[in-house]
Amino acid sequence: QVQLVESGGGLVQAGGSLRLSCAASGRTLSVYAMAWFRRTPGKEREFVAAISRSGSTTGYADSVKGRFTISRDNGKNTVYLQMNSLKPEDTAVYYCAADSSAYYSGTSPNRYVYWGQGTQVTVSS
Repeated sequence: QVQLVESGGGLVQAGGSLRLSCAASGRTLSVYAMAWFRRTPGKEREFVAAISRSGSTTGYADSVKGRFTISRDNGKNTVYLQMNSLKPEDTAVYYCAADSSAYYSGTSPNRYVYWGQGTQVTVSS
């Protein structure tokens, strides 16, 4: 199985940028479809972005489309989430997730078996 560790979170002003990383160990990342989700207190996990095993297919939540970019480097066993034009409503704990059952696993958190511990992103107004 794979272990996932997120990093890159922090405090940023509205309009700023952050790049999150999700480093995988234990198994090669190329066999997993990957995604980013986020959660704020009192809310369900929210889909942010997903990427296929090769990186050729991506998908985004409407709320982040045009501002966030998901990418992966299978040689480095790492998935990234570049976040630009951040807004206070982007404040959340961000999680990466992995699924080995499909080439691209889409938006449902139930499709993903492996999860990281999360990294906090706080956007001040």
